[in-house]
Amino acid sequence: MLYEEAMFGKKRIACVLSDKKLKKLNWFEFERVCNSYGYELFKLDLESDLESQGSFTVLLHKLTDTIALGNKGDEKSVNIISLIETYISKHPEVIVIDPIINVRQLVDRCKAYSIIDATDLYKYSVFTPSFCEITITNNEKTEAQLESNNINFPFICKPALGHGSKQAHEMLIVFNKDSLHLCKPPCVVQTFINHNATLYKIYIVGDQYCYIDRPSLKNFYAGNQNAIFFYSSDVSKADSQSSLSILDKEDEDIPRVSPNPIIMGKIASTLRKAFGMDLLGIDVVIENFTGKYAIIDVNAYPGYDGFPDFFHALLDCIKEKESKRELKLSAMINGINIIERN
Repeated sequence: MLYEEAMFGKKRIACVLSDKKLKKLNWFEFERVCNSYGYELFKLDLESDLESQGSFTVLLHKLTDTIALGNKGDEKSVNIISLIETYISKHPEVIVIDPIINVRQLVDRCKAYSIIDATDLYKYSVFTPSFCEITITNNEKTEAQLESNNINFPFICKPALGHGSKQAHEMLIVFNKDSLHLCKPPCVVQTFINHNATLYKIYIVGDQYCYIDRPSLKNFYAGNQNAIFFYSSDVSKADSQSSLSILDKEDEDIPRVSPNPIIMGKIASTLRKAFGMDLLGIDVVIENFTGKYAIIDVNAYPGYDGFPDFFHALLDCIKEKESKRELKLSAMINGINIIERN
């Protein structure tokens, strides 16, 4: 695409979202907001030649499930990602929200936790609960890994891939060594943090963010009880009525700590930079008694339930990115003209 076309051509937003995401999205309202910002919105057809669908300014996608399936060897998913990456490489002027290479690292839970660990959030009493990846079924080796990584009972066992199917949200609470055989590799195990059944979701859209509270798991303690299977999506919905969220009587008087807006903002800005992404959801719990903030999950392009004026925030983000890109293109053009005049 020529610079002149990139800067002055028709502005279009190509959308690649799953059927599930599209059902939750108010497409007509989103289209109206896009039009009000000067953009045409359309669904990119991955079954047709991408070049034949015309040039576009922005690629907005949620390809996490496709990336995860591709990582598992699904040929169709591998081909889809390859098709899109090839197009992007030929059209570097297209704004991609979010870069696929950055989304890839978020799909891998162990990689995502390692990225969080490498930040300076610890200075603000923010941490990632101790974790490790289990790759084989061997209780003796698993015990050794738990010890070397300071993972205590109870812990949560999660699939290594955080997307791709409903199974990605199937989790297990393990209370003792007798249940270690239930951990199905590849998986990530992470020390469970007691937090009075309250989860805080931070939603990030570019440099804007908000946070809301959601039901979460009650307090659990190491013991002889059987492991508990559950789906995270069933526990933390706004209208969830899960029995796993009801505090035991002896825990009802544990004081709750409200989140500090400054710390929540620091988490949002730090992780946006660390992952190099603009559409992020961060799950945070506040540890009982210590008041420390534990980041237990990060997601690409979350649901944004409760985010005020999400479409406008998204278009503001796109506008800002386009302005920066046009300044860069303008500088390049002026540089070329200067060379030609000399």
